[in-house]
Amino acid sequence: MRAGALSRRDALSVEQRVAAAEAIAATPIHLEISPGTIVAGYSPIHSEIDPFPLMRALEAKGAELALPVIVKRDHALIFRSWSPNEGLVRGAYGIFQPSSDAPDVDPDIVLVPLAAFDQAGHRIGYGRGYYDRTLKPLRAMKRITVIGLAFAVQEIDHVPAANHDEQLDCVLTERELIDLRSL
Repeated sequence: MRAGALSRRDALSVEQRVAAAEAIAATPIHLEISPGTIVAGYSPIHSEIDPFPLMRALEAKGAELALPVIVKRDHALIFRSWSPNEGLVRGAYGIFQPSSDAPDVDPDIVLVPLAAFDQAGHRIGYGRGYYDRTLKPLRAMKRITVIGLAFAVQEIDHVPAANHDEQLDCVLTERELIDLRSL
């Protein structure tokens, strides 16, 4: 399932990727963005959809931004404050992240990359479990909204979910918003 979804994602052209990221940024999500709302995105790797247009749109509505940091293999992520005018450093797996000087924050909205998803809000990541280990304690601490970002071609019929898998509140593609918050 993962390989098939990633293969379809990899086959998209640069133009399709840019158009999809712009479409996602323009989609109304009905999020409460009040002063101090922290939105954590991610630095895209491989052929992941670029979350930065959406992050900039949310920042324009008053959100503060953050990015994840892998501090130790097979542990929860931390999030550090970040602004688009600040540089990034390479972290684990070569992923760009804020420097260690940036303050740690606890996001209110988390934009999550994925390999595949289904209409029920289940996702397949890359198999390391970073987001599952991160979202569970974050949800225990405060109310958060978790939004999976993907290209529509990454949808599959059914993701087999285990007890430790954290469900998405929404999935946002260039074609639709699957909003599971009221279910």
